[in-house]
Amino acid sequence: MGPVYYTVRNINGDYAYMVSEEGVENQVAMFLLPEGTDVGSRLKWEAFEWELLR
Repeated sequence: MGPVYYTVRNINGDYAYMVSEEGVENQVAMFLLPEGTDVGSRLKWEAFEWELLR
């Protein structure tokens, strides 16, 4: 399985709420995401690792 790309839609406390390019919603604890992640950030999930794209 290839990478999955997400856009952060909302941050509520310790959780980021995001949606993939395919429209799948996801919620992830902020401590698992790269430093600098904020609302509007684009993230790549691949090989059990998050990468901040912008």
